[in-house]
Amino acid sequence: MADSDCIVVMGSNMAENHPVAFRWPMKAKVEHGAKIIHIDPRFTRTSAVADIYAPVRAGSDIAFLGGVINYVLNSQKWNTDPFFKKFVGNYTNAATIINEDFKDTEDLNGVFSGLMQSKPSTDWAFNGSTNQYDGATWQYAREKAAAPAAKPADAKPGEGFAPLVASLVRAPVLKDETLKDPRTVFQIVKKHFNRYTPEMVEKTTGCPKEMFLKVAETILANSGADRTTSFAYAVAWTQHTYGVQIIGACALLQLLLGNIGRPGAGVMALRGHASIQGSTDIPTLYHSIQGYLNAPSALRKHDTLQDFIATETIPTGYWANLPKFMVSYLKSVYGDAATKENQFGYDWHPKILGDHSHMAMFVAMNAGKVKGMFCVGQNPATSLNAKLERSGLRKLEWLVVKDNWITETATFWKNAPEVKNGEVKTADIKTEIFFLPATQVAEIEGTFTNTQRLLQFHHKAAEAPGDCRSDTWFSYELGKRLKKLYANSTAPRDEGWKNVIWDFEHENENERKKGEPSTLKMLKEINGFFTEDPARHCVGFGELKDDGSTTCASWIYSGVYPGVGKLLSDRRTPDPPGKPGAQLEWGWAWPANRRIMYNRCSADPEGKPWSERKKWVWWDGEAKKWVGYDVPDYIAVKPPTDKAKPGAAGMDALPGTAPFIMRPDGLGWLFVPGGLVDGPLPTHYEPVESPVQNPLYKQQSSPVYKHWKDDGNQLAKMGDPKFPYVMTTYRLTEHYLAGGMSRWLPWLTELQPELFVEISPELAQEKGIKNLDWCKISSPRAQIRAKALVTRRMRPFTIDGKVIHQVGMPWHWGYEGLSTGDVVNELTSLIADPNVSMHEGKAFVCNVEKA
Repeated sequence: MADSDCIVVMGSNMAENHPVAFRWPMKAKVEHGAKIIHIDPRFTRTSAVADIYAPVRAGSDIAFLGGVINYVLNSQKWNTDPFFKKFVGNYTNAATIINEDFKDTEDLNGVFSGLMQSKPSTDWAFNGSTNQYDGATWQYAREKAAAPAAKPADAKPGEGFAPLVASLVRAPVLKDETLKDPRTVFQIVKKHFNRYTPEMVEKTTGCPKEMFLKVAETILANSGADRTTSFAYAVAWTQHTYGVQIIGACALLQLLLGNIGRPGAGVMALRGHASIQGSTDIPTLYHSIQGYLNAPSALRKHDTLQDFIATETIPTGYWANLPKFMVSYLKSVYGDAATKENQFGYDWHPKILGDHSHMAMFVAMNAGKVKGMFCVGQNPATSLNAKLERSGLRKLEWLVVKDNWITETATFWKNAPEVKNGEVKTADIKTEIFFLPATQVAEIEGTFTNTQRLLQFHHKAAEAPGDCRSDTWFSYELGKRLKKLYANSTAPRDEGWKNVIWDFEHENENERKKGEPSTLKMLKEINGFFTEDPARHCVGFGELKDDGSTTCASWIYSGVYPGVGKLLSDRRTPDPPGKPGAQLEWGWAWPANRRIMYNRCSADPEGKPWSERKKWVWWDGEAKKWVGYDVPDYIAVKPPTDKAKPGAAGMDALPGTAPFIMRPDGLGWLFVPGGLVDGPLPTHYEPVESPVQNPLYKQQSSPVYKHWKDDGNQLAKMGDPKFPYVMTTYRLTEHYLAGGMSRWLPWLTELQPELFVEISPELAQEKGIKNLDWCKISSPRAQIRAKALVTRRMRPFTIDGKVIHQVGMPWHWGYEGLSTGDVVNELTSLIADPNVSMHEGKAFVCNVEKA
């Protein structure tokens, strides 16, 4: 971002919520005059330092981004500058032809072809009803005669899955390099966004047309061979029923502008917690296992390892290596017990039964389907539709809370609002609750992974007081006790626990006596090593095999610890001042220490830099390899002139001009034929709760969003006069998450002493509310109290001729700590994006009245 000529912050208040990261956009602004654009419902400290602030109604991001896409495609610059056509024509799927049965939202009043009526769910926890798409019509059109499956010409002994992967290769796709065929991706995209005119953007988002045009012009002016624009977003993009599609709209725009894989370009997903990135890489997520492999599922064709690989492997491109990643992962879990004869222990591995995400889990808990819960580093008593979640906690037999401080979840049985007001009696709560005190970060050692995929090792600075224990101690000790519990079991279902590798005893005797496991041994397991020679660490994922000769817990992290004494995440050597580079000796970034992903895009199809100013990696004809300031994100010796081999699998299927090696066609996808369940193109839908009719389409909200049915999870209908205002929630610099950490600190409590609701002077006058008055804020789920903060930072929007007031609240308060206040998440609902089950906490309806 320090190399950007323009930085667009949207879906984030970066200056306040990611202040350390925000130094880099400010560096770009100060040192070479980069423009900062902030697009947000509120005027914040990010807005205050931005060159352009564009106000938009919460939940209207796709309408705004769609308008920029339409502006770009119809601009003179985009249509006359050869850079854009060359980038898009060679590096995206613009020329690919889509199935002739595909129908767009333009043809079907706001939905895509393939929409099916809701069916009874087989999901263990989903009690709602939702439509589903059959995405068959979204697929690429292909040649009629399938190419014969490639035979693995140089298959090595033991690489038994190569024939299976080769058999999955499909017939070549149809293309029109002129981009004129109406079924090309380019023409479909252009038609799809035609209605996103500047006038429609103003009508839908509330952003004045002139301000929108200024933003679009600035982004376009700072994109091209010699200039790059980057985007940064956070949870204000993700927390919607179409959050994945918002991010997809940004990616689509950046591909059109050539702003991917180049210095100062790209899309930065800002992570708010020290290792949130790490917890998706080596996941605490229910639906994936290490390195973004899908979790084995009882609801899909995953009966055997062969089935899993046949279902999940993308045979062309780099994902053809999935069998190597999966087998090495299973070897990491089960060690010597995992053999070719028993499918490397695949049958022992747990399989998911549906949606096991946060909301689904608490709905199931509330229905009595969950007996116990370990709550580590989370505070559900203040979380989504918090009253319903506390109701779920009351249904548990046992609850373990492990945290640094006493949280609302630990004391819901005596201090929750419904207990205090007599609605629930403590004596009626049967849940047995244990509180285990946790260490602070500075009291343990380990590796963080930050926003930019950078792993950095941190060392212990102090001993933990009293009985405090680390998360690693807790997990390791629990694992040891479970192994002991199952050691003498003869039940087939317990074979997994009996065989799981669980030997991470600390090298240091004092730490070993305390029961603290070795993070270095864990990192070795994550990095990978050779099973016949465990002292030999893998130096990268290119060494992994699918024959059981390698073990690796997470393939994307392979190479971070290539040998004893070679902990690359512990490096702290910056590049020399003034030298262009990627800081390759500072920590270690996955994959393979690459700092910009897909950086083959930084060179043109011939392998030459697009410009001297934006030089990053390029093809060295003499050395016959890719070189540059960064680790090339490509096969190092694959030349730009390399041709795709018909019918081949893996990287042989891609030409030397295909930068997106994790895609089956090696191209950036403007149109997404597979992988998303809510449509191949971003489409503006209203939030599930909205005060206005969708100005763009007859279809009001996403046709496939998730809604868990419960008496405590009621939704407002469109335009409900009882809830006329749009609510958005946000973070403060001075507090953290639900406040469980920060509200115990007197210094921070002095800076932000109590809960407030931000409202515009216009709304305050309309409701007779003065600054610091107590207000009642209500939604269909709950009512809470907060102090009024009457401020020009909030403004009313005119949406399709109707004045809509936007209000905002921080969500850091609860009933524990030095500063207490109502739980803002009481107001939110359990509804979700269908791809990842993310809730819609950034745009719902409410009412505000003087208390």
